[in-house]
Amino acid sequence: MNNTLLILLVALPLLGALPSSLLAGRTVRWTAGLLALAIMAVALMMLGGLAQQAWLPLRETFGGLPWVKDVQPGGLFGALLDPLSGIMLAIITVIGFLVVLYSTEYLSSRNRDHPSEEGQGRYYFWLLLFIGAMVGVAISPNLFQLFIFWEMTTLCSWALISHYQSSSAIRAGYKALIMTHIGGLCFMIALVVVFVSSGSFAFSAVGTLSPGLSLTVFLLLLAAAAAKAAQVPFYTWLPDAMEAPTPISAYLHAAAMVKAGVYLMLRVVIENGSLSPSGALVMVVMASLTMAVAVFFYFLQDDLKRLLAFSTITHLGYILLATAMGILGSTVGFRGAALHLACHASAKGLLFLAVGAVAYATGTKKISELGGLGRRMPLVGLAFFVGILAVTGVPPFACFWSKLLMLIGALELGGALGPLLVALMIAESMVAFGWFLYVGQRVFFGQPSNPASQARDPGWAMSAPLVVLILLTVVVPLLALPVIQLITVPG
Repeated sequence: MNNTLLILLVALPLLGALPSSLLAGRTVRWTAGLLALAIMAVALMMLGGLAQQAWLPLRETFGGLPWVKDVQPGGLFGALLDPLSGIMLAIITVIGFLVVLYSTEYLSSRNRDHPSEEGQGRYYFWLLLFIGAMVGVAISPNLFQLFIFWEMTTLCSWALISHYQSSSAIRAGYKALIMTHIGGLCFMIALVVVFVSSGSFAFSAVGTLSPGLSLTVFLLLLAAAAAKAAQVPFYTWLPDAMEAPTPISAYLHAAAMVKAGVYLMLRVVIENGSLSPSGALVMVVMASLTMAVAVFFYFLQDDLKRLLAFSTITHLGYILLATAMGILGSTVGFRGAALHLACHASAKGLLFLAVGAVAYATGTKKISELGGLGRRMPLVGLAFFVGILAVTGVPPFACFWSKLLMLIGALELGGALGPLLVALMIAESMVAFGWFLYVGQRVFFGQPSNPASQARDPGWAMSAPLVVLILLTVVVPLLALPVIQLITVPG
């Protein structure tokens, strides 16, 4: 591993955030855009090097703390790059760059939904810090380092959700902070239990504990993941977090904080071969209940972003269902979960940025106030419908391939559980497909509504990310499928 690239990967967003906070106007936009581009370039260079080495896992550790160095051989901090972290790192940096580029036009006085250019230095400070924290989550070689960056994502999301500083935005930010911090407390307790019992912070240490203690730690980590990924009973913070600027909503859903929760469980499962099936069944029940609740709320939303938020909640449920399949013996299902990280990222990022363009041009996100936008905004209309096809799993678009693997994985389980999970996933896909098509027809077809009468497609800085994501909904499975085939779950 090129240590220089590794240092740049972590240092660029964290150190670049501070000067961004002191800048304003065009200067801060260019600075943030160039930093995000550099972060993406460094990440892709590292992943290209890893691919040339057949994706053999690379682990670098260094440093430590005085009171734990004797029991953490090799170092307490460092980086782990393997197929799973590689997929996550690509999502974080590519979507991160597209979101920063999109933001350079979105945060302007021309935005009819939020016509303001104030606070851009603060915005880019927290967004770059968010990207850096997510990079840290993806490459963490142990639970201790992951926890540090995990808590950083909580802080960044609070600040960005509250960006507009309206009373509703401030309430939503604090709600997200408190509810996800409950998960952080569960993570911290699990961390302490693992260290005291095994003398290690390694992910694999969970499987070395006694069966009862291992199950307890697993459930604590699952609670942490549930809070971060907005699963029942913690799901209510994510729809309220749509008070954030739409580029932040896109990053939050496609590549950032909620994905950190499911990534934690994927990492724990892939590093341990002796996890309790009881824990997997708890995960299945929680994810299934979450999906059912979220689908019900589809029909109650008049705000496009809140509708997409509940869709994200269901898709995080998909990933947790398939992660549980890995524990129960289905490697194919687990690979589907890893693939869904990337496929959902491209599809949901596209949908959110399309909705942001709608709000930018019309001043509203309400389904009941919109109509006929397809004539005025053909690129945005195309992006929205491609996003629908991709996120609901219509071939050949992204989520078809990950859902296919998850369905196969469910059938591999056998017994009554497999068919039940198949029925649940097919039902959600059918309901989502029908309802999202109906919403798309309401918003983009027919005669232009009053808010839509003067709308038009946005400028290049907002349009380019839409075009890239449209392409990625087709390309991502082609790139990620060979990588996820290298993922194995210890038996």
